[in-house]
Amino acid sequence: MVERLSPLDSSFLFMEGTTTAMHVGGLMTFEPTGGHGPADFDAFIGLIGERLAAVPRYRQKIREVPGRLGLPVWVDDPDFDLGFHVRRSALPAPGTPEQLRELVGRLQGRQLDRSRPLWEIYLVEGLEDGGFAIVTKTHHAMVDGLSSIDIGAVLLDLTPTPRPSEPDDWRPRREPSSVELAVDAVLDQLRRPQHLLGTARRAVADVRTAATAVAQTAGAVLATVGTTRPAPSHPLNAAIGQQRRYGTTAGLLDDHKAIRKAHGGTVNDVVLAVVAGGLRRWLATRGEDVRPGATVRAMVPVSVRAPGAQLGNQISALFVDLPVGEPDPVARLERITAAMLAHKRGGQAIGAGALVGLVGLTPPTLHSLGARLSSSLSARVFNVVVTNVPGPQFPLYAMGARMRDMYPVVPLAKGQTVSIGITSYDGGVFYGLNADRDAMGDVDVLAASIGEALDELRGTV
Repeated sequence: MVERLSPLDSSFLFMEGTTTAMHVGGLMTFEPTGGHGPADFDAFIGLIGERLAAVPRYRQKIREVPGRLGLPVWVDDPDFDLGFHVRRSALPAPGTPEQLRELVGRLQGRQLDRSRPLWEIYLVEGLEDGGFAIVTKTHHAMVDGLSSIDIGAVLLDLTPTPRPSEPDDWRPRREPSSVELAVDAVLDQLRRPQHLLGTARRAVADVRTAATAVAQTAGAVLATVGTTRPAPSHPLNAAIGQQRRYGTTAGLLDDHKAIRKAHGGTVNDVVLAVVAGGLRRWLATRGEDVRPGATVRAMVPVSVRAPGAQLGNQISALFVDLPVGEPDPVARLERITAAMLAHKRGGQAIGAGALVGLVGLTPPTLHSLGARLSSSLSARVFNVVVTNVPGPQFPLYAMGARMRDMYPVVPLAKGQTVSIGITSYDGGVFYGLNADRDAMGDVDVLAASIGEALDELRGTV
């Protein structure tokens, strides 16, 4: 029996369009290998090949079920080509950080090939200090932000000496035919107790299920809009294209903790306050309204993954109004802390299923329509995605080289000009800004503004 995608994982496939590539990714930079010389690409591709036994999904591709009789399935790729997924790139001299960010934007703007396993890794050479970078892309259907850190274990080690790889006896299972996929989907439906009906009754039930699915999908989206109020009109929301820009800024985790200790809340509250302050400064450079009372609606994904759970998307979301009209940085933090606490006490996290317009028994066609509907409504519900994923607080290595930083890449939904991902690693907090190339030509200004907002808050301690 094939492994079927969950409704939520499937939604990330259905949401994907020509301007909304739904892959997550990251940018990691490393010190020069052994203190001298460029990285060894042959060793790089060999290391990844050895480690794939730890993540079998990386050698599987997605197959659609004929007639949309069931959700898509994972199947082994009998023609798996490691060289297609592991790629080499280099910066022109002098190899500046600006050139690296430009390359990341271009790489992240390209959609993954649906006919192959949905991931790519790039080894980027030519950094000005002799180091190298690694750029990753993994489809959101495979992994959410939390478990994407775990997937990094494929490549990263705890010491400069690479750990032994697991034995790899992988042999691709025979790829099922279209007929087999269709039959298996029908049998999968029949196995559900609620579908154990006579033929005639089942036909009636399918019609009723479809009607209920439409009502529930629409209701979930409308409830989301209604309970959170429409998002304020904002330059963060505009029509977007296929191409991307990428911006970065970073700070110390100890600074975030010191701010939290001085003013209360959580480190995540401090991160949101830093983003709010950065948005305020950026809006001012554009001559936008930052009068008292002005807000930016942020969607803040939170993980509901149980400890030890495997790959897949298990997320909910909070909607938080960032007070960009508040000139006092401490007051901004206090308002965000109070809002987050109210969300938690009131149980106001919106389940990921409701967020993307899903219901458990929705036929795949309606499931697809629901996902696309929620994506097109995203600008009405929120202005920007801000996701914070904690990483390891100790150094990691690849091919003997120490990793210096770890910047995330979060995909854009329709009408969203920038998404902001944050990852902490080895004492640092790294902000990655994935932006539309045309609508957000000043993403570096926004990145610098976030850095200045952190300095501003740090100055209050």
